[in-house]
Amino acid sequence: MDGDVAVGVKRGSDELNMYGSSPNSMTANGSDSKKQRLDESPPSRVLHIRKLPSEVSETEVIALGLPFGKVTNILMLKGKNQAFLELGTEEAAITMVNYYTAVTPQVRNTPVFIQYSNHKELKTDSALNQRAQAVLQAVSAVQDGSSPSSDPGVLDLAPPPSPVLRIIIDNMFYPVTLDVLQQIFSKFGTVMKIITFTKNNQFQALLQFSDPVNAQQAKLSLDGQNIYNSCCTLRIDFSKLVNLNVKYNNDKSRDYTRPDLPTGDGESTNKDHSLLGTPSGALASYSSGGGYSSSLSLSQGGGAISPLSAAAAAAAAAGRVALSGSGVSGVLLASNLNEEMVTPQSLFTLFGVYGDVQRVKILYNKKDSALIQLSDGNQAQLAMSHLNGQKVFGKVMRVTLSKHQTVALPREGLDDQLLTKDFSGSPLHRFKKPGSKNFQNIFPPSATLHLSNIRDGVGEDDLRLLFSNSGGTVKAFKFFQDRKMALIQMSSVEEAIQALMDLHNYDMGGNHHLKVSFSKSTI
Repeated sequence: MDGDVAVGVKRGSDELNMYGSSPNSMTANGSDSKKQRLDESPPSRVLHIRKLPSEVSETEVIALGLPFGKVTNILMLKGKNQAFLELGTEEAAITMVNYYTAVTPQVRNTPVFIQYSNHKELKTDSALNQRAQAVLQAVSAVQDGSSPSSDPGVLDLAPPPSPVLRIIIDNMFYPVTLDVLQQIFSKFGTVMKIITFTKNNQFQALLQFSDPVNAQQAKLSLDGQNIYNSCCTLRIDFSKLVNLNVKYNNDKSRDYTRPDLPTGDGESTNKDHSLLGTPSGALASYSSGGGYSSSLSLSQGGGAISPLSAAAAAAAAAGRVALSGSGVSGVLLASNLNEEMVTPQSLFTLFGVYGDVQRVKILYNKKDSALIQLSDGNQAQLAMSHLNGQKVFGKVMRVTLSKHQTVALPREGLDDQLLTKDFSGSPLHRFKKPGSKNFQNIFPPSATLHLSNIRDGVGEDDLRLLFSNSGGTVKAFKFFQDRKMALIQMSSVEEAIQALMDLHNYDMGGNHHLKVSFSKSTI
């Protein structure tokens, strides 16, 4: 645990001056009247959370931030139903605000409001709030994959024993499907496999994450929660299994890393078992109850309970690609681009970190804007959540979902400025191959880049020079043991984005093309 992480209560009434919400703050919530434009208030890794239920615990507030990265500090203002949450990086905070702008955050069935704080870090007195510090230490230890040093009576957070969770659904008044579980749990990490079955007249599931830490975070946040109002309660434990063997992709089992598996008993893998198709009258007694959906943000509309607007919304939060279709457009609109610098190729490379880009069109009459078509809506949501608000070529890029379903190609001979490019046959798509490791290595833009496919004989000085020539400053470098991979740290996220656009697929000779992606590590 970092020594500089502190948790506590406010020292003095004027020291932090955090109570009023700034009129310029970006608020992530479901109310349009509260939404402000992101560029009116600078992002901060400190987030201000308002309208919390009075009985809320530190653990529940920390759980709001867990899927997005390390939580480094918390300040509870219980008398005012507010809290401040400090994340490890500004990028993680941006991703969290972007996600909760689309999906209303809820704590104990109550919508809460999240916005950037005017403060860049929290200064708190840890001696005054030892329980909060113990909770944060325990959670941080889990995130680091180490054993927590805090009092075991605070939280049961031993190192996670397995990436596989056993899930039991109590009070199952409505059917819970494999797809619903995938949507909920993918918020916490890459869901690799799910097997569902009935035992002792109870619906159960085994769900495997790519990492035991993600399983621990999901268990911490979701155990005891209701999927729908007043019913379908999740009971979660670690399984004794460490790997699931899935033979068929159908409504009972799914291996998301192997979409090529057979369906088994002739069942379609695409059957619509979501509750969207349920007659509204059948659900009236539950949907009209408390006015708010459960804290899992399963929204309600027209009397029927529908799962999250898309698996991608949850997947985007955790920086993952979900493999099921989401029903939203795969086309994004990127605006406020640097029209002197941007090209279809640079946008293909940058957005290609989060999905397989099919076509790019820079708009003829508005060259600071472009349409980017990805393979599906999930990939589009993921790219939007990570790239909206990032600085590219010196300007803060805005990314939103487009109303277009596809990007049209110009008639032959009419695109003399080469503003439109078709990448559908590109060999550079990262997610075309089922089960590719690229699915597990999707992270927000960061100053540290992961390099792979480095040619034999290429040394640290060669790579430092190559990346310096992209217009940035190399702060640190580290080879992996086999010297085929390395980490390189630029002086800013913007410089790293520039370097990735310039140097991904750089020809190093001898049929070696350098692969560049964002890293979650630091050097």
